Amino acid sequence: MDRHILEVVHLSKNFGTNVVLKDIDFSVNQGDVICIIGSSGSGKSTLLRCINLLEDPTSGDIKYKQKSILGSRFSQSAYRSKVGMVFQGFNLFNNMTVIENCMVGVTKISKKNKDEARKISEYYLNKVGMLPYINAKPHQLSGGQKQRAAIARALSMNPDVLLFDEPTSALDPQMVQEVLTVMRNLAKDGLTMIVVTHEMAFARDVSNRVVFMSNGIICEDGTPDAIFKHPKNQRTREFLERFRSDTNL
Repeated sequence: MDRHILEVVHLSKNFGTNVVLKDIDFSVNQGDVICIIGSSGSGKSTLLRCINLLEDPTSGDIKYKQKSILGSRFSQSAYRSKVGMVFQGFNLFNNMTVIENCMVGVTKISKKNKDEARKISEYYLNKVGMLPYINAKPHQLSGGQKQRAAIARALSMNPDVLLFDEPTSALDPQMVQEVLTVMRNLAKDGLTMIVVTHEMAFARDVSNRVVFMSNGIICEDGTPDAIFKHPKNQRTREFLERFRSDTNL
């Protein structure tokens, strides 16, 4: 039986009187590619931010390899190095080159020397097709190149799980596919991924699980075939109807 890498247990998140997440439960096994779909404002990104501890849950628990990450003795920086995050806005350091962006976490958090950090960073930059741009600054890159550099930076930390928060939403349409291709290849390599996305074809074709959220709750959680072809929840059916004509779902 698989041991869960991550477990989200009765998680809730409030912003003042606004309840954004309500009693969320789900688990993540090694090799899972989980796509979280739903309308804007359904709580998808807040859930990822709670998992990455960018937001403090109001109640409930999050466990990483059977240990709660919310305890005072738990190292949040060490956890974030193993449960990395790729943001829709890239979050690259503008004053650093591409290679420096990748190396900084490897040297400061993983405590590798510069030669080893450079070797690791170059390996992952090559993997995402960004090796020719290692000396470029972010302002010299296209949106797709920035996102691929951000993915390489996260991979350089050798994460157990990588979280993607709408990684293509800030990109021009022609750049979306280059990022999705990288993500497809990572999935083939067996990387454990949780992806908040509006790319329904990607969710259908690449994930092994799809989670549909609405109004801060998980309405449905199942295989892509079950969610896209046989949704049980009325809200899931209504949501997917909006995409069928554009994506041939």
